[in-house]
Amino acid sequence: MAYLLLSVAILAEVAATSLLKQSDGFTRPVPALLTVAGYAIAFYFLSLALRTLPTGIAYAIWSGVGIVLVTAVAWIWHGHRLDGAALVGMALILAGVLVMNLFSGTAHG
Repeated sequence: MAYLLLSVAILAEVAATSLLKQSDGFTRPVPALLTVAGYAIAFYFLSLALRTLPTGIAYAIWSGVGIVLVTAVAWIWHGHRLDGAALVGMALILAGVLVMNLFSGTAHG
């Protein structure tokens, strides 16, 4: 259940971060409000996940998966270009998250 809560937190944070561009420096009210709501949802669900997950593990997963997803959103919807080094870096981030979850005893609280 903790990983489901963390997944909701990550998706809300990715949505909020992606909406920052549309908020145009918080000058556009609807994207700005959605950004704030997204971050509020993200932190609420993160706090619920932290009831059972170790903080360091949860934050590492949050950060790693969030980086990859925000980059993917920027690539798909905003047309940002990714070079080989960016793709390798993201693959290494995902590999680190997988190693922590599959092989580390600390990942399971």
